[in-house]
Amino acid sequence: MNLTDVIRRPLITEKTSILREDGRTIVFHVATRANKTEIKRAIQRLLGSKVESVRTSIAHGKVKRQGRFAGRRSDWKKAYVRLRPGEKMPEFLEGA
Repeated sequence: MNLTDVIRRPLITEKTSILREDGRTIVFHVATRANKTEIKRAIQRLLGSKVESVRTSIAHGKVKRQGRFAGRRSDWKKAYVRLRPGEKMPEFLEGA
């Protein structure tokens, strides 16, 4: 799997902004088939920061309706990446 296939985009929500205040935790939307070692390797190569730990969770898709027709959004995976002490947060995430 390619590095950019593993890491889709950073998640910027109210909850992730609170987690990011400590300066060490970043949350990413990742590929559903990616495991923790692939995520760790991709973060270290893309951002150039050493990773302490990776926690992943599956977000289940919602059931959405339009009139009498019901559809389902697909499931997706997010990764909580904790950087090692002394590592800098990437610049593109500091002001967000």
